[in-house]
Amino acid sequence: MTKTYDPGPRIAHAGGINIGTPNLERSLWFFRDLFGMEVTAEDDGVAYLRGYQEFDHHSLVLTQQDEALINTYSFRVARPQDVELFHDQLKADGLDVRVIPAGTEIGRGEAIRFLLPGGGHPIELYYDIDKPLAAEDLRSHLLGNSSRRRGLGVRRLDHLNIMTGPANIVRAEGWLREKLGLKRREFLTLPQNPDFIVASWLSVNSKLHDIAIGASPNGQDAQFHHVAFSIENFHDILTAVDQLRDVGIQIDAGPGKHGIGQAMYLYIRDPGSNHRIELYSGGREFHEPDWQALEWKIDNPHGMTWYGDLPNVDPQTSQYVTTTPSAGLDLPQRRAAAA
Repeated sequence: MTKTYDPGPRIAHAGGINIGTPNLERSLWFFRDLFGMEVTAEDDGVAYLRGYQEFDHHSLVLTQQDEALINTYSFRVARPQDVELFHDQLKADGLDVRVIPAGTEIGRGEAIRFLLPGGGHPIELYYDIDKPLAAEDLRSHLLGNSSRRRGLGVRRLDHLNIMTGPANIVRAEGWLREKLGLKRREFLTLPQNPDFIVASWLSVNSKLHDIAIGASPNGQDAQFHHVAFSIENFHDILTAVDQLRDVGIQIDAGPGKHGIGQAMYLYIRDPGSNHRIELYSGGREFHEPDWQALEWKIDNPHGMTWYGDLPNVDPQTSQYVTTTPSAGLDLPQRRAAAA
């Protein structure tokens, strides 16, 4: 049986995000100069970046374009054949699936692109990706680092956080579990309606989440809440907020520690695109194969924040609850860099 068993196509981890930004230079300053991420390639209005412990070519793509959309949420699959297997499975389920040729993102192989059922978010699945060496002057003596730690010390992309309309949240969250094999780790419900999912944190590995999905406050589908980047420790969060405040970066919430997942957080804005970014450190790990997802009620104040000020969630005044839009099935037209 062990010689014939095939688990089918699987997701390995959250692989990346393509952020559309009207001000590429400002976004590059934020991610490259402040965060310390390495630029692995640039091509006429598109920049590719990675953290100092990422060996894949990139986890972040910055695309200069007029509209600040999230162009792509991407996941790496477990095996080369899983791209084709997912393609066939999704087509059989009636989804419109686009094949994205190798090299569309520099350094990345062929991918497939589709819209999340119930969410409308553009998802890409890929396996092949280059693993270039950093430039010699950026290389670390630590073999586990792809480059030297610089700036605020972003190690890697940790997770994606998306939102969809309340009418579609249960369908979209269920689809991520049933069709992509993501496991629910913790989730948030209403006291008066336990069948309604306010938010859910899902992963395929030991992290709390490769992706989280919540009900959007504005009632719209295809919404983006944030992308999180991992830094090493809690102290680094406090150093980051001190330095970011001093250069005028908008802070939406934090620093604080989540009860759900138990990581320390800081929510800020990319000044080039105005999309929300989280700096994320620590957190509980999930190793049990029979883990039973923890259910939190929305009226439990310890879920969002174990310590630190509770984020402002008043829709009239809050910066934290606002969301930004995603692209559709077709990749947006990018704007070439100025000569």
